[in-house]
Amino acid sequence: MKVFAGIFALVIATRAALPAAESLPPVIVTGTALAASALAEDAPVGETHRPEWTGARRFPGTRVYIQQEPWEAGLESWWRFKNHRDGTASNRLLEEVEIGLPFRMQLDLYNDIEGDEHARFHYQSFNVELRWALADWGKIWGNPTLYGEYKFADSHWGPDVYEFKVLLGDEFVQRFHWGVNFVWEAETGGEREDEFQISGGLSCSLLDRRLGVGVEFLYDRDTVKGGRSNPAQQFNIGPSLQFRLTDRWHIDLSCMFGTNRDSDREIAFLVIGYVFGPLRASERRYVPMSVRSN
Repeated sequence: MKVFAGIFALVIATRAALPAAESLPPVIVTGTALAASALAEDAPVGETHRPEWTGARRFPGTRVYIQQEPWEAGLESWWRFKNHRDGTASNRLLEEVEIGLPFRMQLDLYNDIEGDEHARFHYQSFNVELRWALADWGKIWGNPTLYGEYKFADSHWGPDVYEFKVLLGDEFVQRFHWGVNFVWEAETGGEREDEFQISGGLSCSLLDRRLGVGVEFLYDRDTVKGGRSNPAQQFNIGPSLQFRLTDRWHIDLSCMFGTNRDSDREIAFLVIGYVFGPLRASERRYVPMSVRSN
């Protein structure tokens, strides 16, 4: 027993002689640290916490959510070209101003200039568009946004037109974005043309905030007064591309090819856009990823 008592006393004395171990500072993982590993285009921005990529139109023919923060603005120039099956062609030039409004709304104002295959152009209409997102980004599946538009046409070239849309869009895995629009458009006079459309797109980001490639499609069901039971139906599909020259400039291209006899042979878009206002997530009230779902 004396031997065991001696060993125990020696152990106690040795431990007391050792210096106290310094405690290491705790490692804290914050939402900002997590965000550093994500793509910059996925960073939440603005009052609705929408991802940064929604600020530059991802698909020429398909809208997603809202693009501008309250009282911020953007400019876009459009060229749409249609190659019809009867050998004719049509051009549409649009100059658009986008203005962000409170309560998840956006007002778009633009002029529409139409032309034929002989480059004969005329002023067609002044268009007013308002869209309203039903909730902050990520709160409802598909981020539904309601859209209404009225086209004040030059009476020499046709009647006024009104249009309603439901916009859906999101990211289903990192780098892959999608959008789908359901559209109903009708003339107020003339032949009373009535159109129902479904447009959509899928895009993959090859270079974060710089280059995205994908595919777009358009289904269109078109009728006129006296011929509602005999609609013209077309389906076009083809590649799309977005190239963001700088944080403010973006270029969108697409070319959709017809798949049936009612379809135009090609429908091509070129969109050039410029964004005003803050660009960095920190300037748009950046929200850490750890609290995005709160």
